[in-house]
Amino acid sequence: MSVAATVPALMPVYPRCDVRPVRGEGAYLYGERGEKYLDFAAGIAVNALGHGHTALVKAIADQAATLMHVSNLYGSPQGEHFAQRLVDATFADTVFFTNSGAEAVECAIKTARRYHYANGNPERHDLITFDTAFHGRTLGAISATNQAKMRDGFEPLLPGFKYATFNDLEGALALIDGNTAGFLVEPIQGEGGIRPASMEFLQGLRKACDEHGLLLVLDEVQAGYGRTGKLFAHELYGITPDIIASAKGIGGGFPLGACLATAEAAKGMVAGTHGSTYGGNPLAMAAGEAVLDVIQGEGFLENVTRMGERLRSALEQLIPNHDHLFHSVRGHGLMLGIKLTSDSRRFVAHCRDNHGLLLVSAGENVVRVLPPLNIEEAHVAEFIEKLSEAARVYVPVADE
Repeated sequence: MSVAATVPALMPVYPRCDVRPVRGEGAYLYGERGEKYLDFAAGIAVNALGHGHTALVKAIADQAATLMHVSNLYGSPQGEHFAQRLVDATFADTVFFTNSGAEAVECAIKTARRYHYANGNPERHDLITFDTAFHGRTLGAISATNQAKMRDGFEPLLPGFKYATFNDLEGALALIDGNTAGFLVEPIQGEGGIRPASMEFLQGLRKACDEHGLLLVLDEVQAGYGRTGKLFAHELYGITPDIIASAKGIGGGFPLGACLATAEAAKGMVAGTHGSTYGGNPLAMAAGEAVLDVIQGEGFLENVTRMGERLRSALEQLIPNHDHLFHSVRGHGLMLGIKLTSDSRRFVAHCRDNHGLLLVSAGENVVRVLPPLNIEEAHVAEFIEKLSEAARVYVPVADE
């Protein structure tokens, strides 16, 4: 038998489970056999408005019937309008649209390097990044992390990165030298285990950037866009970055990312320095506008905070009843993590296969809880009921 005959048509780079969604409605997914799941994974923080949100669906359908794609060689009234809304709502002065978080990170890295090049300091090309970080799967993004599971088999990786311990300010500052361009950091590590930066750490990085002429680059692909109850997570820390990579929730499920920057940080990004065939296409812009309309609606972010507090409180009350399994809760808003005493991947599979509850595992045996941002009290109550029952009957493996 030939090798080709044994390889599936869909490249097997994901260890796909038996959940096969064919339809979504609000906070629920439905499988091809009619199974119903409470979706507290939300496409890993992508489906910010749940599934089938009326305004988002209409915006996409209307734009698809009008104009889906044109070359970026032409003017973009759609991109200009959406970019201006983001500028008005954030620290940024300018925006580059991408199709994914990894592309947004790539643009952020290039922007940081080009800034120093434009200033006559091309040797300042190194970004200090942090252990257990996740920035995407491109060669640039995996070079920015020291996780072997991302890097093995893809060497040689790109130079220009140094690795410090997350939340260790002193260790990070010790790596600054004449080649340093800045820091690339997630304000809350997602894949790394819902690990929030400490106030001292993130504020200290900002101060160091100001003192040394460096750039603070934030990867808010998962933590941003309303997930913490703020439009961007750095607002919780009272700081402003120079550059942000954003994606996931920004399109509500439509492929969309963005690199936001101050005018100073983006001074080197002139015509010809970067580009994207699909980035900023009219269809993506329509999706982005529709999501932003909802997020900027009266009381929306306040409700994210309220539901996050309700969810956290319920989880903290649940822990003592299952302290053989649950250790603690971490995170902000509706970006929460449950630290387990055993293998989080196995428990996520148990919840999925036996209780119709979709969650996501992360580092440090953490279960990520990432529901749509528009969940209601009833969804929280249903989640706690399903999680409690799943924990009650779950039997950890002895050698976990």
